[in-house]
Amino acid sequence: MSLRIAYLVKRSRWSLIHDQSGAARMRALVRRQDPTVARLKSTHEAHERTVEEVLGAFDSLGVEAVPIGSRTRDVTSKRYALVVTIGGDGTLLRASHKVSDVPVLGINSAPLSSVGFFCGVKNGGALAAIERALDGRLESSQLARMEVTIDGRVVSSRVLNDALFCHQSPAATSRYIIESGGVVEEQKSSGFWVGPAAGSTAAQRSAGGRILPLESETLQLVVREPYTPKGERYRLLRVLAKGEEQIVVRSKMRDAAIFLDGPDVVVHPQFGDVISFRRSREPLVLLGIKSVRSHRR
Repeated sequence: MSLRIAYLVKRSRWSLIHDQSGAARMRALVRRQDPTVARLKSTHEAHERTVEEVLGAFDSLGVEAVPIGSRTRDVTSKRYALVVTIGGDGTLLRASHKVSDVPVLGINSAPLSSVGFFCGVKNGGALAAIERALDGRLESSQLARMEVTIDGRVVSSRVLNDALFCHQSPAATSRYIIESGGVVEEQKSSGFWVGPAAGSTAAQRSAGGRILPLESETLQLVVREPYTPKGERYRLLRVLAKGEEQIVVRSKMRDAAIFLDGPDVVVHPQFGDVISFRRSREPLVLLGIKSVRSHRR
């Protein structure tokens, strides 16, 4: 019986030209060589070459490759030996929400234009990397993920990068009560980022947070643009939750949103809902990641 690999392929922005929605607009931009689409075709071509490379590697190794679809729920070690993503960090993050306990190998399909902090391999190295991954010879890191609950109901236990809590309109003030380390504080701001250490070089860092060791189990919360009109100081602008500690937030918004690892997964807590952020009991094993550990997004 052959080994089974689950894989997810990014859909390039160039492919939007052939979509019904927005196709005419995209074609018009291409015809007039608009700078907003200048790199789309070359990036798409690099991506397609990488897809062919990876699919060819699957054939060479004699593995059964199964695409991850919208109906895929849990990718577990009972059925799969490996998960491979072909794209950049966004593709890997989308796949990770479906992955339980299977190692993940990210292949950056267009490294000249794609962010690939989580991707341990670039195009051109797929066959050797997949072979080493299946043999257990590829270096790995176990990364903490974050669990998010609303009124005790788990909405995700697989947040790898970060969650953004805010009003669903970027122009509106975010209002909430935050509790951590015995301190309770009511805040107004543009919302906050919260996530595990793997995401600390991304939005957490851009908002003024610390870069945490990659394999740390600490969660970090960073408030965006705090609003203090009377000169008062907030104590919980930067929060680190270690071990089993959790960060608890009470929403004071009717139109709140929590974006989980990007724009695709979003939940909408109600006014008065209690949201908890804690370390998940489902870490993720990323392969080849130590070789790109020093990179910063």
